[in-house]
Amino acid sequence: MKNYKLKVLAVVSSLALSTSLTAQDTLRLNFRQAVDLALGKNLEYQIQKNNLEVTQKERQVAMFSHLPSVGITSNLARQSGQQFQQIEGEIVVTNVTNDIVSGNLNVNMPVFNSGRRVLDTQSAKLALEAGEKGLERAKQQITFDVARLYLQVLLDQELLRIANENLENQKEILRQIEGFVQAGLRTYSDQYNQQSEVARVESVKVDAEIALENDLWSLTEYLQLDPGVVPELESVDPENGSREFEGAGVADLYEIAVANRDDKLQQTLLKDSYKKDMQAFKAMLFPRVNAFYNYGTFFTSLDDRSLREQLFKIYPQNTLGFSLAIPIFSNFQSRLDVSRAKAQYQNQALREKSMDRKVYQDVKLAHQNYQAAMRKEINTRVQVLASREAYSAVQERFRLGLSTFVDLATANQQLVRSQADQAQAIYTLYFQDILMKYALGTLEY
Repeated sequence: MKNYKLKVLAVVSSLALSTSLTAQDTLRLNFRQAVDLALGKNLEYQIQKNNLEVTQKERQVAMFSHLPSVGITSNLARQSGQQFQQIEGEIVVTNVTNDIVSGNLNVNMPVFNSGRRVLDTQSAKLALEAGEKGLERAKQQITFDVARLYLQVLLDQELLRIANENLENQKEILRQIEGFVQAGLRTYSDQYNQQSEVARVESVKVDAEIALENDLWSLTEYLQLDPGVVPELESVDPENGSREFEGAGVADLYEIAVANRDDKLQQTLLKDSYKKDMQAFKAMLFPRVNAFYNYGTFFTSLDDRSLREQLFKIYPQNTLGFSLAIPIFSNFQSRLDVSRAKAQYQNQALREKSMDRKVYQDVKLAHQNYQAAMRKEINTRVQVLASREAYSAVQERFRLGLSTFVDLATANQQLVRSQADQAQAIYTLYFQDILMKYALGTLEY
């Protein structure tokens, strides 16, 4: 009765899971499409893209800072009341209304500021390059995350296939044992034991279905698909991995990572950018020279001459000159700015060193896991071959009545376990190849 209840529970759970899947809308996806979806909806990636646009504008402003700044001002005014006028050498006060139109053109050009414009331009250029490197690394991170979730779903599907195949085999053995019992060749205990084994295998299948469901929804959540939409993934052939890092050493791999890791290059570029900022703030402690040009004119209604004549002939004024600014005492504000910039530069130098250690650790760990995955894949291949031969031999001996049910069940469990281990090892090696490329900064998307 207990085995019967377990069997019913497994069938009901299987039907519930299959119904929940079929009730959803499916979206066929290959790996490239999954990455594109993730790039379009990932919050951190979109924030980095927006920040990069701001950095591009900052570089543009730094480039244009080498050009003169030009501005035009114009005023329209009406003065009512007593107006002072000079007429024939005398000051005459009259109560009139005076309409005034004035205009000014101002041009300013920094001539010398201890190289701050050049330093600001260099800093902005380095910051933009750092932002681009950060965005590229973010793409690789998303590609890596999608690959991890994508391959886990495919592995779950393979494990479910193995569970289904094992279940069908166990049902077939049960039918054979029932025939042997009816023929008097086997006892009822063998039949009951096999019924229990079938129920156990059905429970394993249910666990595989639940694992597939959970990992499928994890991928769905990461891709931020619409509610009710479940991805249907295009399969890959994990046995056709590149295996390009099979004979590579840690030292060689680290050199590749140093040349390609965008996050490491980003930290170096940021350090150089902060150094330029610090030097630019130091430049503010020294005198600055600016060239300027001003053009001004106006019109007054107290003058009977025409608007055009007053604006362009009578009252225009041109001013051309240089201004010298010598900082003497600014309440130590400039020195505070320099100290802040210096601290930011030193902190970034520490981050760069930390990143150097992280890159080496990532490469070393990826290399160790890669070598272990290769050995495990080879071992599981031998394991499957041996367990399949052992199961065939025990099955034949069981048919002839020379082996017990315990021997048959043990051999079957070993075969199924070795098949699951092999599937796990194959997908793990395929994933370790992706992980190695991610650690080296060469992962394509």
